[in-house]
Amino acid sequence: MLKEFKDFAMRGSVVDMAVGIVIGGAFGKIVSSFVSDVLMPPIGKLMGGVDFSQLYYNLTDTAYESLAAAEEAGAAVIKYGNFINVLIDFIIIAFAIFMVIKAMNSMQKEEPAAEPTTKKCPRCRSEIPLDATRCAFCTTDV
Repeated sequence: MLKEFKDFAMRGSVVDMAVGIVIGGAFGKIVSSFVSDVLMPPIGKLMGGVDFSQLYYNLTDTAYESLAAAEEAGAAVIKYGNFINVLIDFIIIAFAIFMVIKAMNSMQKEEPAAEPTTKKCPRCRSEIPLDATRCAFCTTDV
């Protein structure tokens, strides 16, 4: 059983998948940082100094100064600003994956078309070998 597991784990596809998961996790962190630290601050500034990570909707009757104060009090809140950040993360990651897969598909070599080995008889339309001089089905000279 240990040998079977070793064979399974050392197959190329499993190792490739593991590497892809590790790189994907790191890439996700990079994109999250890009969105929250680089992309959203200028967008928030253009929208009048809005910090998207602090946008929330309070579901209680008590008013709170900030999201941190509401969370500290244990208030039920909907963090729609955080949702916007995560949604932008997803769109960027999905687009990047799309571009990588598109590039990989374009790099794959297309198999050349196989040379035909048969032709159609002009009279009965049966398939006959290319070098045939007479049709085996209707005996017409070709």
